[in-house]
Amino acid sequence: MKKPETAARRIVLMGNPNVGKSMIFHRLTGVKVIVSNYPGTSIDYTRGYLKLPSDFTSGGRAAFRRDERIEVIDAPGVYSLEPGSPAEEVAVRLARDADLIVNVVDATNLERNLYLTLQLLELKLPMVVALNLWDETGHVGVAIDPECLARGLGSAVVPTVGVTGEGIRALVDSFAEAAPGRPVTEDPEGRWQAIGRIVGRCQTLSHHHHTFLQRLSDLSVQPLSGLLIAGGVLAGAFAVVRGVGEAIIGHLAEPLFENVLAPLFYRVSSLLGPGTLIHSILIGRLIEGEIDFEQSFGLLTTGLFVPLAMVLPYIFSFYLVLSFLEDFGYLPRLAVLLDNLMHRLGLHGYAIIPNLLGLGCSVPAILATRILESRRQRFIAATLISVAVPCAALQAMIFGLVGARGWQYVGVIYLTLFVVWLGLGLILQLTVPGYSPELIIEIPHYRFPPLKPLARKVRMRVAGFLREAVPIILVGVGVINLLYWLELFDRVADLFAPALTAVLGLPRESLVPILVGFLRKDVAVGMLAPLGLSAKQLVVATTVLAMFFPCIATFAVILRELGWKDLLKSIAVMVAAAILVGGALNLIL
Repeated sequence: MKKPETAARRIVLMGNPNVGKSMIFHRLTGVKVIVSNYPGTSIDYTRGYLKLPSDFTSGGRAAFRRDERIEVIDAPGVYSLEPGSPAEEVAVRLARDADLIVNVVDATNLERNLYLTLQLLELKLPMVVALNLWDETGHVGVAIDPECLARGLGSAVVPTVGVTGEGIRALVDSFAEAAPGRPVTEDPEGRWQAIGRIVGRCQTLSHHHHTFLQRLSDLSVQPLSGLLIAGGVLAGAFAVVRGVGEAIIGHLAEPLFENVLAPLFYRVSSLLGPGTLIHSILIGRLIEGEIDFEQSFGLLTTGLFVPLAMVLPYIFSFYLVLSFLEDFGYLPRLAVLLDNLMHRLGLHGYAIIPNLLGLGCSVPAILATRILESRRQRFIAATLISVAVPCAALQAMIFGLVGARGWQYVGVIYLTLFVVWLGLGLILQLTVPGYSPELIIEIPHYRFPPLKPLARKVRMRVAGFLREAVPIILVGVGVINLLYWLELFDRVADLFAPALTAVLGLPRESLVPILVGFLRKDVAVGMLAPLGLSAKQLVVATTVLAMFFPCIATFAVILRELGWKDLLKSIAVMVAAAILVGGALNLIL
């Protein structure tokens, strides 16, 4: 990717996953960041800008100037410059195009991290090393001499603590001394021997007593204790997501719509006149003369109520829990613990991360499959997420609508989806050609995340959901109202109603919500409410909706990530699985 002549010069942060690289990035650039797409790929990376202080001393090969505005890129985490996934390929290309490389190293795992450092030095670009997690070295009995390390690498080395900002100014000052990297060894096979010599000279280890978090870390990856901890963590996470989401809905979101916005919408309804096309699009249908935010289906009513009042509270609480588990360091341990199970599904342990993301929103979950090395893995993971992992928006509707009939019916839906996830994964493992590499992952130390970076991450993820979901929901609601106005939905329902009733045991009217599920599944489940379905029919319809076509946003992301050929294969799997499972539930229940 060649930069235009007028482009700002570029600093690229490179490092292994889980070394605190994103913390260093935010310390350098502040909170205003831009998520960009690498040309010719669908891989995102984060970029921002650093303005050098007025007392910055120019110098070094990079020759940055005081007050200069420099682009800073947080590249995807990699273990080496020999990429094994699309995200790693982008990271390598970004590094080769840098004016300065900042290699972020985990000071508590020096030997493992220095392999990438030696490869980066071989690029012969200006480089400095940020020796991050410096505060943790004393906790684990590690002592490193930064000056000795700098001599061994031939590069400036600066101890940093990304979460507190310690060493960040010294890191910026070191840019003036950044010299072109020089290979430590000419023999690629000799890198580990060189690392051993450098670590032997510059690092000493001492005995220390295990802390509570270190003992907990050990227990988290043991088969028996790890499964018990995982069960407790997931149950606790589920309870927090539901509790926080319902509290926000009951005490903030619903009162806002009912008490503040409803009077305004009634006034608009009166001015437009019920029955007109513009009233149908903006306000929707009046239910017994009243605006029903769940069923009226207008742009200003259902179009705003569903994403902001029904879905956003659960999205916020889910990302709050997920971000905490990420920054605390639990998710890599869960990946190691579930590696054997995931391999039986044609994946490896880290594929659990996209699947967990899918419980929040399928769009970032599909994007997260980029961390998987092979196309086969990405296809299997994307298909499993689309078929058997309900997003937070859909779960909110399952809790609200199905839960009102009894929580045992909610349990039936979740048990069915889990069995489908497991069974379908086993089938895809046997039928999809390709390879599934082993899990290679660095496990970070447990540490409690600071509140400000945690809040920043949650805010960015929620903002991303709003950018993705709200426009799609508004367009979808408008299109549906127009199709209702033209009576096209009724014609489609007449065509497929006999098969729907015979196989799934559902009434003719339920076909419309199933078709609407292509636009937004949570909205579609909400449309089942006025149909008077029995508990059995509601379970069947909701399960089929969860497994059927992904919402249009997920559909578009799968197309972008996998292409038309794999998308059509995935859709075929979804349709077949939904019909078979829906028919089986109709017979069993």
